[in-house]
Formats: sequence, C-alpha cells, structure tokens
Amino acid sequence: MQTVNKKAIILLLCVASAAFLSGCTDWKKKYKAMNVEHENLKGLLERERSEKGQLTEQVSQNQQTIEELQRQISERNQSPAQASGFGEGYDVAFDAQAGTVTVTLPNAILFDPGKANLKKSTSAELDHIQSVLQSKYSGRQVDVVGHTDSDPIKKSQWKDNWELSAQRSLSVVRYLVERGVSKDTIRAVGRGESQPVAPNDSASGKAKNRRVEIVVHMK
Repeated sequence: MQTVNKKAIILLLCVASAAFLSGCTDWKKKYKAMNVEHENLKGLLERERSEKGQLTEQVSQNQQTIEELQRQISERNQSPAQASGFGEGYDVAFDAQAGTVTVTLPNAILFDPGKANLKKSTSAELDHIQSVLQSKYSGRQVDVVGHTDSDPIKKSQWKDNWELSAQRSLSVVRYLVERGVSKDTIRAVGRGESQPVAPNDSASGKAKNRRVEIVVHMK
C-alpha cells in the first residue's frame, strides 16, 4: 500500500513538474513576444516623432518663405511679379491665405483657337517659367490649370470645354517636364468654364477667361 502511495506521489510530482516547466516555457515565449512588440512600438513611436519633427521644420520653412514674399511686396515696394521671381511682364498673383503664387498666361499666346497643341512662339515664356520653377521653387507642388470661356465646343475635336482645358494644361505640363521640371511635383488640371475671372458676355471677358494658370503651392 505504501509502495502504491509512493508511486502515486512520484507520478503527481512528475506531472506537477512538467506543468511547471511547461508554464515557464509559455511564460518565456509570452515575455519574448511582448518584448518584440514593445520594441516594434518603440520604433514606430520614434519614427513618428522624427516625421513630426521634419514636418514641423518644413511648415516653418514654408511659413518663412511666405512671409518673405509678403515682406518683399510690402516693404521693398515690389510687385508680385518681382517678388515671385518671374519678373515684370508676367501676370503674377500672390495669395497669402492660400499660400500660392499664380502665373496666368492667356490662351492667345499659347494656343490657336480650338487647339491644344502649343504654338512654337510660346517657348520663350514657358522656358522662363520652367527656369524659375526649378531655381526658386524646386520641390514645390505645381498645378497647371486650364480654363476656357463659356462658348460651347462646335467645330473642334473636343467633346466639351472640360476636355479642351484638360488637354491644354496637359500640353503645358509635358512641355515643362520635358525640360526638367520633376513629374513628381507637377500635375495637370482642367477647369473648363467653371472658374471665370470675368463675365462671358463680351469678347474681352471671354479672352480673360481663356487662360492657363501655373499655381505654385508654398505650403
């Protein structure tokens, strides 16, 4: 009887030991997994802090650039065209609230009526814009926005004014990219007749609405 009890006790001890050792192994595995997770979270936190710091620095630089443009316009008595770097002879508008510099080119100097292929005579203007974009605004997001008047498409190949404005903006984008502007920072946008700057009830108003805008985003 005592022998049986001893065997039972030994068996229980073995089972308990096995369970304890198994528990230790599971605990070590859980600890290791938790430690790995902790390191991963730590790495993510450090990366997030680094990216946040870079973003804060970039925002600060952008703000300084905007303030510098404002200062040149107000204190140095410069025109927006001079302060922007594009120079006199260009229609330049600076929007401090939106943080944009916009150069407006009338379609008359870029395209023939109803066409989206650039005139050969436009190379001087666009080459100058390309030079300023690369020297002064490198890395900035640039939108090339095409606009038309409200006259419906009748005789040209385009479905409507949206398509015509989009193709015209794309022609300008391709020209600038082919000459060195990064394709990662520039995009073509077609607005059609949706954003007029003058009434479409006169020839002069329609001429003002037919335009391409080079919009540089400063922030």
